[in-house]
Amino acid sequence: MPGGYHSGLIAKFVCLNLTFIIMALEQQIQEDIKAAMKAKDAVAMAAVRAVKNEILLFKTAEGGSKDVTDGDILKMVQKLVKQRRETAQVYADNGRPELAENELAEAAVMEKYLPKQLSAEELQAKIREIVAEVGATSIKDIGKVMGLATKRLAGTADGRAISAAVKDLLS
Repeated sequence: MPGGYHSGLIAKFVCLNLTFIIMALEQQIQEDIKAAMKAKDAVAMAAVRAVKNEILLFKTAEGGSKDVTDGDILKMVQKLVKQRRETAQVYADNGRPELAENELAEAAVMEKYLPKQLSAEELQAKIREIVAEVGATSIKDIGKVMGLATKRLAGTADGRAISAAVKDLLS
């Protein structure tokens, strides 16, 4: 009996299974909060709570979706890591190394949720592939290359590093 009761059950199971996969990173963060509390690790607790807070803000934002994907969480974590690094640099420039160390420690805890970052050599190789694919020959083609590079390398390389590599190859 095609399309009957059983196919409805299968569709529900698949839907529930996808929801479980999507929630995996968010649930991992929740588990990490518990682990940091039990270990009384203040740095890890502050870092993971900051990620959880960002997720809650995303869910409750006006016009925002109640569902958060792992991709959304990765973007949030990237933003938080970048903020921590910039803040650490400001603290270091102003003679507050103890505060800079704390910010960098939080960034290191948050980075475990991100995919492995490309090395400089790997990044150069990926950019070369993209330049060849787009057919870029001069600095005038930087927009085409950057558009494709930022989409393909999202999460695996910092935007500044991508930009620097593209400029280096095209000039």
